[in-house]
Amino acid sequence: MSEKLQRFTKLLRDMFELEKSDLDFGIYRIMNIRKNEINNFIENTLASEVNSILSKYATDNSQVRKRIEEIEKQCESVGVKVEDSKLREEYAEYKAQLSSGTGVAELESDVYSALYNFFSRYYDEGDFISKRRYKEGVYAIPYEGEEVKLYWANHDQYYIKTSENFRDYSFKVDVQGEKYTIHFKLVDANTEQNNNKESDDKKRQFILLDGNFLEAEGNELTIKFEYRVPASEQDSVNKLKDNTKLNKSAVDKIKGVVSENTDLKHFVWAINSLAPTDKNKTRTILEKHLETYVAKNTFDYFIHKDLRGFLNRELDFYIKAEIMHLDDLDTDNEVKANAYLAKVKAIKKVGRIIIDFLAQIEDFQKKLWLKKKFVVETNWCITLDKIDESFYPEIAANDAQRQEWVELYSIDEIAGDLMTVAYSNPLTVDFLKQNKNLVLDTKHFTTEFKERLVASIENLDEEINGLLIHSENFQALNLLQEKYREKIDCVYIDPPYNAKSSEIMYKNGFKHSSWNSMIFNGLIKVKTLMSENGIIEFAIDDYELKHSLLLFETVFGEDNFIANIGIVHNPRGRNDDKFFGTSHEYMTVFAKNIGTAEIGLFELSESDISVYNKTDGISNYSTVPYIRTGNNSYRFERPNLFYPIYYNPESNELSLEKKDGWIELLPINSKGEEKTWRWGRETFLERCKTELVVKKDGQDYKIFKKRRLEGAGKKPKTIWADSKYDASSHGIMLLRNMFGLGNHFSYPKSLYTVYDALFLISEEESIILDYFAGSGTTGHAVINLNREDGGNRKYILVEMGNYFNTVTKPRIKKVVYAKDWKDGKPQNRNTGVSQIFKYIRLESYEDTLNNIELSRTPEQEKQLRMDASFFNEYLVSYMLDIESRGSLLNLDRFKEPFAYKMKIAENNETKETTIDLVETFNYLLGLAVTRQKAAARFNAVPDPKGEYENAVMLTEDKEGKYIFKTVEGIMPNGDNALVIWRNLTEDLTADNAALDAFFLKYRAESGCMEFSLIYVNGDNNLENLKGEKEQWKVHLIELEFKKRMFEGV
Repeated sequence: MSEKLQRFTKLLRDMFELEKSDLDFGIYRIMNIRKNEINNFIENTLASEVNSILSKYATDNSQVRKRIEEIEKQCESVGVKVEDSKLREEYAEYKAQLSSGTGVAELESDVYSALYNFFSRYYDEGDFISKRRYKEGVYAIPYEGEEVKLYWANHDQYYIKTSENFRDYSFKVDVQGEKYTIHFKLVDANTEQNNNKESDDKKRQFILLDGNFLEAEGNELTIKFEYRVPASEQDSVNKLKDNTKLNKSAVDKIKGVVSENTDLKHFVWAINSLAPTDKNKTRTILEKHLETYVAKNTFDYFIHKDLRGFLNRELDFYIKAEIMHLDDLDTDNEVKANAYLAKVKAIKKVGRIIIDFLAQIEDFQKKLWLKKKFVVETNWCITLDKIDESFYPEIAANDAQRQEWVELYSIDEIAGDLMTVAYSNPLTVDFLKQNKNLVLDTKHFTTEFKERLVASIENLDEEINGLLIHSENFQALNLLQEKYREKIDCVYIDPPYNAKSSEIMYKNGFKHSSWNSMIFNGLIKVKTLMSENGIIEFAIDDYELKHSLLLFETVFGEDNFIANIGIVHNPRGRNDDKFFGTSHEYMTVFAKNIGTAEIGLFELSESDISVYNKTDGISNYSTVPYIRTGNNSYRFERPNLFYPIYYNPESNELSLEKKDGWIELLPINSKGEEKTWRWGRETFLERCKTELVVKKDGQDYKIFKKRRLEGAGKKPKTIWADSKYDASSHGIMLLRNMFGLGNHFSYPKSLYTVYDALFLISEEESIILDYFAGSGTTGHAVINLNREDGGNRKYILVEMGNYFNTVTKPRIKKVVYAKDWKDGKPQNRNTGVSQIFKYIRLESYEDTLNNIELSRTPEQEKQLRMDASFFNEYLVSYMLDIESRGSLLNLDRFKEPFAYKMKIAENNETKETTIDLVETFNYLLGLAVTRQKAAARFNAVPDPKGEYENAVMLTEDKEGKYIFKTVEGIMPNGDNALVIWRNLTEDLTADNAALDAFFLKYRAESGCMEFSLIYVNGDNNLENLKGEKEQWKVHLIELEFKKRMFEGV
């Protein structure tokens, strides 16, 4: 293998992720399944393809080279130079023939070199960067004549690094029944120690924290890292290499400290447990997870939206600009010209084959990223006043729920008296009746209880006040598309600012572009959810302000810009700023359609109202000088506004006509400067009688304009500097009061910032979305707004962080129970609100990857091996899509829809988890659920009065063979829909007889059929039961589920 082929082959192995075969997650695991076939393709098939194209036009120069070597040896043996020997003409002729470049080896070398140069310029550690090359060091940006064009390096890509593994990564080890937990924790680098410029980001490494990088508490061990540019030689020893191969010194250092420290010795077996691979039989569990941790945070940050199109366009341009030169074709040597064209053809053909293969992998990942995700878990939080008292005995007996209420609400401190039922263990029904603000969480109860409880709620979706989604925000927005399209009235988001204190995970050297892609793709999704008069508010600081404004203009249009509000959130200023102590941030406000958008008014305070302390029969008013001040107030600037006004002190009249005894008044200030009036002559004449007053000031008379108290409030300003916006006092301290001591969440917003922001853009029935929910401040603000004005605003909060369960959801539970908190305890138990909120957890992109299995039937394998060219085409273009179908969405498992399982990761542990197909399908349909009945079991007995042979009757039985569950609701277009879920046996005839019996029973009990659509899983004959006047249609759930899950992919 030639040197250039070796170099090219190494690049291909990198691009196809084959060098990471030790990694057993994500796309690495999938590619590893077909590693041998891909290796063979790279090392043999491509080389054969190149050779077959070139050999038709190339010259076999092997004999020429052999003769050249013979001449050189002959001359050397007698001590004569070749050019002085009699063989010099023959030698020169052979050398010229060799230098013509028409030999197979020479042409192949050129092809591999060209292909290497092409692909290496776009590939960067697992990603293809969309830099459109024009020439060396110069790039072309697509431009279509816009006045201003926003473009960034990853413009054509999805940002996919949305997991929580960057700052905190944990795994568990079981050693002979003893369980250990190991944490990798990223801590902020010392800025004084490492003052490198951002351009050095390409050199960032994972480095063991200087000093004490290990902490232990019980059976939990924390290993601390920094992620920064190495600042010393010691850093280089402690670093973890970017190619996921751990620096042995760093690993040995961890193991050494653990084994030498008496307090840590019990972790020796935990970190040295073996996790071997084919290549590394002695790999430990510590090395495995460190490799995974580094890989997850170093590689594969993006998925290209159209890699095939991009690379094909770039390859064509590359060939025309850098490979084909007209001078090379200007030759009389036909053999050389044909060989040259063959080389170009080989570069293009082999390049296209590689592009197709790479595009297959990228498109496969894009498909997994864009597909709607499964709902993994659904639970409900409901205040007791919303629950029928018939459930109370079961609730009172649930110890897990009691313990949570003690932790959240300190109910164990409720003492009894003549009017109050005391806390007890177990709880009593009477206690629950007196504490109806307690929030029940269905996670503490059985599935059967949860289903009965939810079934008891009429108009289910109407009754829900909030929805919390534990998910990557892009995936949540994707799943919400059908149900909430054009229904979201207000969007408030507070994304990571990407400054040092709140960086997103970003690819080295692509910090701003990573952030741009994350925000841009989210905005595209959220725009379709916004109503026509919807408004979005976006919290940001100086670090990404310039980019965010351009992103918003790109998505919403610059004409829909409303305001950029400066908010003083840190009046003390940041002490670590080099020049000025930053004390503000921004809230950018855009409308979907500024023509229909409305902004409210702030309520007037008592001090505001006290200013309007005069009245004239029209309204209260205050006064301001009629003479203009500030910009454009001088006579030379606006000469038409400088004119005399005449005043009659006796009649208190104003006029533009000069009359005897009237006093002339001019807009000249106390300094003698000629200024202007506020209005022109025409406006003056229209308003002077009601809107102007004259006051005597010493010997002079001055005109004042009335400023009236109009409407219910005052127009909001673009600077918010009130102390209530202080994020420390009303964000950090507020959370501390709610949860007690401890830093539960970094950088929460002031509650009043979000409250006021939403107050201005929401109505009492608005739906409000926050897809960077963080600690849940938006939900808190919405609940308080409703608490104040009796509104029915609904909130949707999306958060992917682990604090969803420790801060976001508990905070909403606490706010519902009581308004004010101190030291983690409610200050007044009578300030709770009635509430139902649902929370769901979605399958992640990583879960999707981890559930993919590639499989071939024996027949497929046989057919593929019969034809090598067909196999190569299959490998390059179809393999991933075809072989993954059963694991991506297994429609056969819809026969048991209540037991559909997937491997789902939680805290880096993967478990078989039952997926909520019912809830997933509700979102795929966009169904507004009115009623969701509990799953019921039945047995079937023959129906002697049945209308057909094998007809049956159903009898309800908790151990029954047949399970049915119904969901009723309204489709986005207004159609009424009924969804029937059932389990299926191996006897389709019996299954459908049971379905017919269930349906007839359902129709009889419901009184009349008002549904336009009926969805059922499994082949059925329901259409045969349609009445003469009924118009409903039956659809198979399996087909509809698949179509909607992959719609737009």
